[in-house]
Amino acid sequence: MRVEPVAAGSALRQVLGRLAVETSGPGFTDITAPLARFVAESGIANGLLTLLCRHTSASLLIQENADPDVRRDLAAALDRLAPRGAPYVHDAEGPDDMPAHIRAMLTGASLSIPVLCGRPALGTWQGVYLAEHRDAPHRREVIVNLTGA
Repeated sequence: MRVEPVAAGSALRQVLGRLAVETSGPGFTDITAPLARFVAESGIANGLLTLLCRHTSASLLIQENADPDVRRDLAAALDRLAPRGAPYVHDAEGPDDMPAHIRAMLTGASLSIPVLCGRPALGTWQGVYLAEHRDAPHRREVIVNLTGA
């Protein structure tokens, strides 16, 4: 087994951006298209796209983008792993806050995605999602950093 080289060179450029995401409450917001536009408009052909969700009750994930049942099943799994209404100690921000922190811990705040030929190197059925774990709509911020040549 061997890794096949697909591009080489020095990382000469960096582009930093901010993506505001309006959520409508719990669920998954597809942010793949604005990220692909950011990469295409950067002029960077090959590199690394790094994303950071600047919140402790929302997260980022790469998941299937074809069948919405996958996202429904993921939400149901998160409901089982971190149920609302459980007797959490931290409840100062409401009964949905602590489960949101647990869900964000499980799914993660950052992603790194290779960029090849001016596009995020996602698989055929992969999309990038911001997962909102709170019950109310929120404005979430994702910092986007692209480094490459």
